[in-house]
Amino acid sequence: MTRAAARPGPRRLLQPALWAGLAVVTAVVAGVSAGALDGSAVPILIGTSVTRSGMDVAAVACIGLGLLSVLLPGGTEYRETFDLRRRVDRALVALAGAWLVLVLVGIMFRAADAFGRPVTSLGSGEVVQWSVQLAAGRGMVLTAGCAAVVLGSAVARMLRPEQVPIRVALVAALLGAVTPAVTGHASSAPDHQLAVIMIALHIGAAAAWVGGLGAMLVLIAHRRTLLGAALPRFSRLAGFCVVAVAVTGVLNAQVRLSSWAALWTTGYGWLVITKTICLILLAGLGGLARRRLATGRAPVLRWAGVEVALMATTLGIAAALTQTA
Repeated sequence: MTRAAARPGPRRLLQPALWAGLAVVTAVVAGVSAGALDGSAVPILIGTSVTRSGMDVAAVACIGLGLLSVLLPGGTEYRETFDLRRRVDRALVALAGAWLVLVLVGIMFRAADAFGRPVTSLGSGEVVQWSVQLAAGRGMVLTAGCAAVVLGSAVARMLRPEQVPIRVALVAALLGAVTPAVTGHASSAPDHQLAVIMIALHIGAAAAWVGGLGAMLVLIAHRRTLLGAALPRFSRLAGFCVVAVAVTGVLNAQVRLSSWAALWTTGYGWLVITKTICLILLAGLGGLARRRLATGRAPVLRWAGVEVALMATTLGIAAALTQTA
């Protein structure tokens, strides 16, 4: 481990904000370039893209924190683990609260887009109508419920951590991350059932991979004992996630695209190609880190910040894919 990685600093605290900003900007640029929400007013297009990508970032962060808390060791390191889990609970409160707000604002933007009017002139009846009558609206409401469960679980854990297992928040966050995509473009795919299953597995595996690595890099990269205990367990999980993301990604593209020629003739196809390139690069970086870990070389996080930044870019592209017809 490098000296910089061994000590926390201001730069480490800025990393999550930079990753989130990168994901949001990528989602907006990729969505516009691929023709997502063509015909929508510019404020609606930007608002929808920002809230959707922000939802994904918040969901992945909540999943990563929950997963890290599950992977943390006990035993002789109990006191350090206990303190870090309390920190995770506090972070979950802030992130789940932000996630819930983004979902509610996103509902307003999407309802405004559906009714073809500005958000400021949107009536409450129209918001309710969009949220109840359309599958995408019901999915957003379910996502809001999942975010509320994560928030409630984190608040309860801050008061009595032994009464609410962290897995409750983790499962709720996973369901909340999967729901928008399952009720969105996957629900309109030609082979509906296969598309729903594949997109759920794809998003769940990707979120655990991205969120877990990000949480470890920010919270335990400078804690040698905790990192040494949690990183091997996460590395094994990440290997399964890479395979799941790759396989389900291919199947999702096959279901969504009318032909393989659509890969280079449609905006959706170009996003799939870009996302595939990012996945290959990520798998290569992960493989290098895993080999160093297997040979006992500690500085596996030297390039982890670059890997998570690339993951954030991929997350933004994925958010754009969910809005592209």
